[in-house]
Amino acid sequence: MTHPVDRPAWSALTTRQAPFALGGALALRLAPDFGLFAAAADGSDEALAALAALVAAHGPVATVEVVAQPLPPGMAATPQPAVLQMVAERLSPREPAFEVTPLTDADAQQMLALATLTKPGPFFARTHQLGDFVGVKQDGRLIAMAGERLKPEGFTEVSGVCTHPDHQGKGYAAGLMAVIERSILARGETPFLHVFAHNTGAVRLYEALGYTVRTEMDFTVLRPV
Repeated sequence: MTHPVDRPAWSALTTRQAPFALGGALALRLAPDFGLFAAAADGSDEALAALAALVAAHGPVATVEVVAQPLPPGMAATPQPAVLQMVAERLSPREPAFEVTPLTDADAQQMLALATLTKPGPFFARTHQLGDFVGVKQDGRLIAMAGERLKPEGFTEVSGVCTHPDHQGKGYAAGLMAVIERSILARGETPFLHVFAHNTGAVRLYEALGYTVRTEMDFTVLRPV
């Protein structure tokens, strides 16, 4: 059987996050306001054509798979740098040394602005609704955040981790991740994340926090030719 996080988008969109999905039995994608991630059910011609139809109707998608899938008809693929998938089955208890604020829809504009500035990964107007997000504010201004994204059965992805450039080096990322991870573990789930392999600083940080590399993933952006 395929491991749930071998195909995290398909695993999430066919189960816990089905309400956020567009498509059907052959292919699914996050609705564009929530994100880019998509997957075909398998490598059959019918499934690949269904994925292509979703791209044609709703715009570009990103696939993240342990094994690269065939190119859907009429699509151009933009391969991305190598991505590592890391999991954390055990984490050392860490308490943030700063005030942590739960983020809500009222913070959506600031969350999108911070993500647009710092580029932690694909982040759109409603990405924050995929899971819980927490942040650090200074004088009402959001300066750091972390949250949840894809949710395959038994797992939750830690994502959207970013800090404003003027406030880096204060331990905000690690502290906010600890809050999110504690919530994930309390639900009996395993935290996981994706990071570009060339981002060695981030990889070292995540290893220090208790994550281990599970596998390398194929990450591809698909657009109509």
